[in-house]
Amino acid sequence: MLGLSALLTGIGPSWAAGAVEESLRPQLRPGSGLITAAAVVVNDAPVRVLRPQQRPDGLRAIPITSNPGFDRWIAGFRGRAAAQGISRRVFDSAFRGVRYDPEVVAKDRNQSEFKREIWDYLDSAASPVRVENGQRALRQQRRALERIEAHYGVEKEIVTAVWGMESTYGERLGDLPLIGSMATLAYDGRRGAFFEKQLIAALKILQSGDVTPDKMKGSWAGAMGHTQFMPTSYEAYAVDFTGDGKRDVWSDDPTDALASTAAYLKRFGWRKGMPWGVEVRVPRGASYGGTSRMPSDWAARGVVGIDGRPVRDFGSARILQPAGPAGASFMVFANFDVIKRYNNADAYALGVGHLSDRIAGGPPIQASWPRGYDPLSFDERKEMQRRLRRKGFAVEKIDGIVGPNTVAAIRAFQRSVGAAQDGLPSQQLLALLKRS
Repeated sequence: MLGLSALLTGIGPSWAAGAVEESLRPQLRPGSGLITAAAVVVNDAPVRVLRPQQRPDGLRAIPITSNPGFDRWIAGFRGRAAAQGISRRVFDSAFRGVRYDPEVVAKDRNQSEFKREIWDYLDSAASPVRVENGQRALRQQRRALERIEAHYGVEKEIVTAVWGMESTYGERLGDLPLIGSMATLAYDGRRGAFFEKQLIAALKILQSGDVTPDKMKGSWAGAMGHTQFMPTSYEAYAVDFTGDGKRDVWSDDPTDALASTAAYLKRFGWRKGMPWGVEVRVPRGASYGGTSRMPSDWAARGVVGIDGRPVRDFGSARILQPAGPAGASFMVFANFDVIKRYNNADAYALGVGHLSDRIAGGPPIQASWPRGYDPLSFDERKEMQRRLRRKGFAVEKIDGIVGPNTVAAIRAFQRSVGAAQDGLPSQQLLALLKRS
């Protein structure tokens, strides 16, 4: 369904989850096929499966305005939509009140680059709050998730982890009217043909009766629902698991969205009972490349589980060292690559896999990372954010998540005291904040 990689560069809106300012998903969602870099940030919030409220108009940076060129484009697009089987009634209903949205174009053209090291990314992906909220979400939806697991053969913890990475367990679905966003980007975006294809798919979804235009909301880049499907992927893989006649990924009830994610993973080869990967110990100085072997064969070469025992022969696996030999090493199986079909980035697949393990009660990553600084604990990161805010630096949330907003505040503080502006959440930084 998607794509990305691993010296993480966060490209795009808040993970295309609409109003989400920070998210663990490197931009475009399932089916976009446009992601090539892995970076992102996470917002953790209490688990409530509630639809986000639409933003007050006063919060828009750029007002939606009339645009004669856009109106002419819609008139021309009407014929192309009709040729794709879209009825006049559906078209008119979908485009009623739609106007050119310059804020969407601004976001598409000014996606700020934010680079994160793999350890910072994974700190966010499996933060204590995200893990706790994931365990709570799994308990709340256990009955549905167990039915989904039994039907599709995709473990409930993996589905829950995707949900957590994509929309913070339903907290951040995106609140922009999808037709307006897609039409604006098809007319004036950098990838007009791609977004016109998504717009046609969105109109077909409306024509099927799965959702009404007023409820079809998502990110500025078109990602929809609890697990952020692009319209074309929704068309191909979304399912009606509740049996109410609609594939409703937007509902306060996340069942259809969670089942659609499981259906997607199953379609691309998920194997129940096979781990995505396991943390391993490797011989010093060994080099692995992309070689795949059975775990017993790896054990004969000195690669064993973190507990010192050979890994079970779940299937052929390769060794992944996302920070090089100085960091953690993982033996990753075919299911790792299935996760990457959702978002083609090693970082994303590691994040989903590790978060799923933590939700299931597993331990944190055991190996140390070559951070190059003395890191802060989760609680110390929150203390750092509180101290930055008290000193007048713009920290949006006291959440222990070091995203671009917090990094900017750190650098601003360092600049104000004449320190090196490295933006690192280090013990040295916290000590400096306490002294200043």
